[in-house]
Amino acid sequence: MNPNELEIIFEDNHLLVINKPSGIAVQPDPTGDQSLQDVVKRYIAIKYKKPGDVFCEPTHRIDRPVSGLVMFAKTSKALVRVNEMFQKKLIKKTYWAEVSPKPELEAATLIHFLVRNTVKNTTNAYNKEVANSKKAELSYQLLASGKTRFLLEINPITGRTHQIRSQLLAIKCPIVGDVKYRFPRPNDDKSILLHSKKLEFKHPVGNEEMVFIAPLPTNSFWQIWEGI
Repeated sequence: MNPNELEIIFEDNHLLVINKPSGIAVQPDPTGDQSLQDVVKRYIAIKYKKPGDVFCEPTHRIDRPVSGLVMFAKTSKALVRVNEMFQKKLIKKTYWAEVSPKPELEAATLIHFLVRNTVKNTTNAYNKEVANSKKAELSYQLLASGKTRFLLEINPITGRTHQIRSQLLAIKCPIVGDVKYRFPRPNDDKSILLHSKKLEFKHPVGNEEMVFIAPLPTNSFWQIWEGI
């Protein structure tokens, strides 16, 4: 990915918000593949003619096959403050997910207890507390219905690894394309139909109200929801 291919939603002296395509990891990982952070650092180095290593850290992460908003801190001050805001649940995140089949309830709050399997890089969701589990909570509502696929809007209240993916599987509504979480078929581009749609918070330095919205990917998987 070239720096000029970045879809920049917002940039100022402290923050950089990107609409991430599926298929690229947010940070470097053991695969050694190019990461979004690598691309963003090159973009800043070129644009601002910065020699040496560039400070630019993601304030949160979304999984490699997931698309949508990722926010980077360009200053240490912004990073510390945004991290505190996430810890205090002062940042509202909204996702869209295409699932199949339809959930039993059109709107609900889900509470599960999650256990990570670091060997398989998966998360198991349980209905009650078990050993080494962490509580996870999200709310969802049905936005639109197709013949066999259904669009949900999701607001995670906690921020656990693979939380949305594992909690939707727990109610037997896996995300389309997410074979790791038991959807029967992968998407051709290896994406899953989960999109980080919106971020809402107060700017960590200026305190202005900020709302960022990421357009849906232009691939055919999302086309049936155009205009919603």
